[in-house]
Amino acid sequence: MRRIALAVILILAVLIIPNQSFAQLNTATPDMMESMGIDEKLGDYIPLEAKFATVNGDSTTLGELLQKGKPVILNPLYYECPLLCGLVIDGMINVVEDLAWQPGNEYIIISFSIDPTEDYTVASKHSKEYLSKLKTTNADKGWHFLTGNKSQIDSVVESIGFKYTKIRGTEEFAHSAAIVMLSPEGKITRYLYGIKYNEFDVRNALYESADGKVGKTLERLLMYCYTFDPNSNTYTPLAFNFMKLGGLATLIFLGIFLALLWVRDKTKKQTFNNEN
Repeated sequence: MRRIALAVILILAVLIIPNQSFAQLNTATPDMMESMGIDEKLGDYIPLEAKFATVNGDSTTLGELLQKGKPVILNPLYYECPLLCGLVIDGMINVVEDLAWQPGNEYIIISFSIDPTEDYTVASKHSKEYLSKLKTTNADKGWHFLTGNKSQIDSVVESIGFKYTKIRGTEEFAHSAAIVMLSPEGKITRYLYGIKYNEFDVRNALYESADGKVGKTLERLLMYCYTFDPNSNTYTPLAFNFMKLGGLATLIFLGIFLALLWVRDKTKKQTFNNEN
């Protein structure tokens, strides 16, 4: 029992030490963090005249992509994002597979880059990768991947209240994770946050958006692509947050495991003493 307890203590020590260093994250909020997040603009409209490039290099407006009776999922991202955007896309792919509705038939998805340096060739490469994960063969007919210049991008992100900022000294952007539901006319009807989307929530949001009904945000869990470490004066990838959560879960599991071992050992001793 002593050997087991010692091993568990050593494991706990290894887990606790790095988590103590991570615990210093987010103890301060720099000015840069204030330019992130989302200011919901429920009931407002996106600029339908905003021009973007398709994966074929053709010019189109957002209004030209909308179709009568079909609600829209609007997905701000940038294609070379090292972490969060890919997780959001994976979450969307999973929920698209779960939905009975098909993109292009009953609804539309518009993913657009917030990085004006990305062009249609970048969007084309990543769109093929994303769509290849779908079992739906005609998803490319209803899922558009766009790029544009800064003025057009800014007009859209401002209309939906999506705030982001470029991280100094890097080519990365600090931003949050969310998708925006639109009516067939381009009215903002709901925001869904995070990197996983429940089929029931998305289905209901699409139904409401199809009718132009503005819904309420019931759950708002903002996730950021980068968090600030005041000790090193740098922005730390979101992966560290996952590591902290994993470490906490491991601590809890090991604590329960140790408690069970202690109870079992105590029971054996009591049984032995009673028998003698």
